[in-house]
Amino acid sequence: TVKKRNYSKNADFYRVLGLNLVREMYKLIFKKIFIQKRGNVKMSVIVFGATGDLGSRVVKYLDELGANVRCIVRTGSVSRARELLKSTQCEILEADYESLSSLEKACHGGSVVLSTVSGLEPVVIDFQTRLIQASVNSGIKRFIPSDFAVDYRQIAMGENRNLNLLEQFRKIADNAKDIQVTSILNGAFMDMLTGVAPFILYPINRILCWGDRDIKIDWTTIDDTALYTAHAALDHSTPRYLYIAGDELSANDLVKTMNELTNKKYRILQPGNLSLFKALITMTKFFSPGAGKKYPAWQGMQYMHSMYSGKCKFEYLDNQRYPVNFKTVKAYLREFLEGEISKYQLKG
Repeated sequence: TVKKRNYSKNADFYRVLGLNLVREMYKLIFKKIFIQKRGNVKMSVIVFGATGDLGSRVVKYLDELGANVRCIVRTGSVSRARELLKSTQCEILEADYESLSSLEKACHGGSVVLSTVSGLEPVVIDFQTRLIQASVNSGIKRFIPSDFAVDYRQIAMGENRNLNLLEQFRKIADNAKDIQVTSILNGAFMDMLTGVAPFILYPINRILCWGDRDIKIDWTTIDDTALYTAHAALDHSTPRYLYIAGDELSANDLVKTMNELTNKKYRILQPGNLSLFKALITMTKFFSPGAGKKYPAWQGMQYMHSMYSGKCKFEYLDNQRYPVNFKTVKAYLREFLEGEISKYQLKG
């Protein structure tokens, strides 16, 4: 069983307290000094996808950092957005996502356009192509696309549908003129380890692994990704790519972590190599195609295949660029096992 931590006797408490104090001081300095140096004019961040889990968190962090946030939602979604974002001072406007002129009007006067939309080709490619064109037409100089994934550029076409869509849009974005594009790559969302993705098989005390047990996988919580993204949106000097990870663990590392957290004997379950796994994915896709779904069973399998291949592992990290206290897998799973957080619910 997992024992509750006694923070009064745990040095980690004071470390976390110190990091939180640094974070609060940074926010105060940012609001009182950084913004004043720009003539008391707040940066205007135009957010698309603000009603999603990641997007709503980004908006809240932008609001905390003192940004002027304008959330552009689809027609008929204003009421839901207002309820979801009622704790912030963001402006919420409707726009026709299918209309270039409507998007241009929505983007007018912004400093940066930030997309956290989620979907398949009509959203990832078609909509974001209109959005980056609308941004250019409106004179906006910076654009953050909805990437938030592993390094999809390393994945061959046909190996992972969703990651291939990101790569297709990358080529479009890189050809856009008069706008600076910054992608934030965070690896896999750590929240998936609560049972959404079958890396940890809780009922049978096993870690599922295909291929090499020592291949490291990048993990970052959705919340840490949101905070980092908010900082990046307010940074004029961002590069083309920013790489972040709260932790880097292999299957063997996960075994050790779960053994330490649960006092149970976790072992690796290794059904076969990556070639066999790829064959199973092909069979699953044939018998259960899941047309139009963002996360059919075979798509989740493709994600796992990509991560265990090692192709999309980050070579370096930009964690230190902003004051984000990244949560480790062990810390996150401890909270989950102690009931402080619930199993993540994946939509779509």
